[in-house]
Amino acid sequence: MCLEYENQEQGTEWRRDVSRRTFGAMAAVSGAVAATGSASAAALDVMEMDVTIKTADGNCDALLVHPKTGTHPAVLIWVDALGLRPSFRDMAKRLAAEGYVVLVPNPFYRAAKAPVFPPNFSFQNPDDRAKIMQFMGALTPELTEKDAAAFVAFLDKQSVVKKGSKIGTQGYCMGGSMTMHTAANHADRIGAGASFHGGGLVQAKPESPHLLAPKIKAKYVFAVAADDDQREPDSKNVLKKAFDDAKNPADVSVFAGGHGWCVPDMPAYNKDEAERAWSKLLSLYKTALV
Repeated sequence: MCLEYENQEQGTEWRRDVSRRTFGAMAAVSGAVAATGSASAAALDVMEMDVTIKTADGNCDALLVHPKTGTHPAVLIWVDALGLRPSFRDMAKRLAAEGYVVLVPNPFYRAAKAPVFPPNFSFQNPDDRAKIMQFMGALTPELTEKDAAAFVAFLDKQSVVKKGSKIGTQGYCMGGSMTMHTAANHADRIGAGASFHGGGLVQAKPESPHLLAPKIKAKYVFAVAADDDQREPDSKNVLKKAFDDAKNPADVSVFAGGHGWCVPDMPAYNKDEAERAWSKLLSLYKTALV
């Protein structure tokens, strides 16, 4: 989906093409491009349910999807800045159909239940823009780490999760860094991580996510958007070197899609590149979540 942080310390800014559009327009797009989600999910033998997860700070609403039979490895999805919504529900169902127990929490649960932003949300509206920045700014690494602990514990208690298998985690935009905090703080449980057009992964400050690499044991895929790479061409090299130095090489590659190309309801959605990224994700999980 995604917006990146409007924060100079993180070296990111709003996308002009996104800021000209409304959330309602984005939602309309998802119905037309659901080939990566709901179109295939309609025939899948999966179960989906809304669940509530007790965290250190309250009750988090979330989506849980899994195959109707058997036990399977678990995957935690961190959403982008517009939160848990139909496009991510579709993506979760598609992934579950591949043989995974998929959990998609609402990262903004402390402020509101999903969907957090209404269909008439507009990036041109100063009040709406201020709201999303407030919500994103409240998601500190410390809160992410606390939430991740609750989400991992929740998955480990599910009878449909294959015992002994590693957990995967994937994130989009702001969710990319959240996967790294999850993997670093649960190194013995997280076996695979993937970041798609992740924001703020390499920063010029001591709490930069890329500095977590020595703590991460998970095999990683970083799928970088072409426009993000043009703006910060050195970040991918710094990220790759961090994992190389940690003796856990990561797959860091640039995709032709623009920021948000993997999520069907985003203006930059690129079906061909999204499918290529999806294939890479599945290959990662099939080899690492054992």
